[in-house]
Amino acid sequence: NGRMSVTDTTARGQTDSLSFEVELHHPPEKVWRALTEPALLSEWLLPVAQLHLEPGAEFAFRAQPQPGWDGVVNCRIIEIEPQRKLRYAWVVGDNWLDTTVTFTLTATPSGSHLSIVQSGFKPDQKQNLGGARYGWKMMSGKLVELLGRIS
Repeated sequence: NGRMSVTDTTARGQTDSLSFEVELHHPPEKVWRALTEPALLSEWLLPVAQLHLEPGAEFAFRAQPQPGWDGVVNCRIIEIEPQRKLRYAWVVGDNWLDTTVTFTLTATPSGSHLSIVQSGFKPDQKQNLGGARYGWKMMSGKLVELLGRIS
């Protein structure tokens, strides 16, 4: 039916992680490109310069600086399984926010299913968790839109 959906599946009262399930009418190969090609990644997530797809490789997202944040997210690839799984450390500030983001991609009859999980928030970081939840919801929508535009 051509419908793509983004569902926030974060459990109520959950303080250390958030999760989203995204149903897409695009094959895993295409979604994987949006997760790993810097030019595409920069269009829906955050601006990134280069990305070496190997465990231990470090890279950084650079957003608009805001009060209290220089706009940099430091990342390090923890696990990578081409077209199936990508997990990296997502660190903001001097270990001020030290989390892990995991993308898991599964083929479905109509395209693919993408699971996005960010974990490692501390109990006193409810505000950060809330902000990240809002961010992923918005960015997932941009991902859906991007996938509809690229071939």
